[in-house]
Amino acid sequence: MKILVACEESQRVTIAFREKGHEAFSCDIEFCSGKHPEWHIWADVSPLLNGNCSFRTCDAQLHNIDKWDMIIAFPPCTYLSKAGSSNLYRGGEINEERFLLGQKAAQFFWDIYNADCSKICIENPVPMKVFGLPPWSQDIQPFYFGVPVSKKTYLWLKGLPFLCPTNVIEPQYTFETFPLFKNSKGKYRQKNRSKTFVEVAQAMALSWG
Repeated sequence: MKILVACEESQRVTIAFREKGHEAFSCDIEFCSGKHPEWHIWADVSPLLNGNCSFRTCDAQLHNIDKWDMIIAFPPCTYLSKAGSSNLYRGGEINEERFLLGQKAAQFFWDIYNADCSKICIENPVPMKVFGLPPWSQDIQPFYFGVPVSKKTYLWLKGLPFLCPTNVIEPQYTFETFPLFKNSKGKYRQKNRSKTFVEVAQAMALSWG
């Protein structure tokens, strides 16, 4: 399958599908940290969502795609997440600048959700109702996949079955107390928190690849 992994610089999902023999490409406005520039598109993903596109990966190779068989996306959640509601509403009033940024993020979500592709997965935390996103399909936890962390996230699925748990264990940490995130500082804290766990990426490739 030809697979677009949108908003992924870590390449963990891309690598998991590549290991299954699929032609997967990561795409992000940041350079990849997954050490496979030959599979990474360093650009805005929006022009690629509906296929019928050409692009160069970071090794300067030109690729042509008629249609994506699958899109897996991790769009930014900063302005959509319910966890940020206190920043949107302050003193009983709405922060207009942040609301406009949230509307822009919601439109990006819809652009992915309505892309011309029969199999789509979008991952995000629970959103604020004010932005009108569609109902999610499934909620998952890292500890469903052998990672001892509690951090509920949501999947919006089109044309795909539920993601199957692979190794359900008891969580030992909350997301805030997990050492990798607790000990991260500054910009690295946000980047580390946004990376998909390898075990979850492998479960996606196992379930859908």
